[in-house]
Amino acid sequence: MHRSRLHVVLIDSPPDVADAGVAFWGAVIGREPQPEPGTPFTVLAPLGAGQVLAHQRLQDGPPRIHLDVETDDTAAEVARVERLGATKLSEQEDGCVQLRDPTGLVFCVVPVQSPDFDEYANTWP
Repeated sequence: MHRSRLHVVLIDSPPDVADAGVAFWGAVIGREPQPEPGTPFTVLAPLGAGQVLAHQRLQDGPPRIHLDVETDDTAAEVARVERLGATKLSEQEDGCVQLRDPTGLVFCVVPVQSPDFDEYANTWP
């Protein structure tokens, strides 16, 4: 048995336009962006139920939106979403796994990152 939940909706931008992306989306939603020092992430707004909208400065790659699913058992969650039709693309040293859904959307399964995980996580057999 393991637990998981949708945690972050990320707006990804390549480095040459990342600052413009953060400024734009902060203005669109009327929130002051909150950079997370030492990371490529800027929190744009809470979405409710412990979920957040954030911006990620990419090292390379096209602009896109992707989702992060956090879990207390990465291997079990990856296996579960693969059974649902996901395809694994890569694994990172930090325990994050990048996948593609059946429609082509990139998403990640990540280890627990939030203090409210227990409050909002789904339990899977």
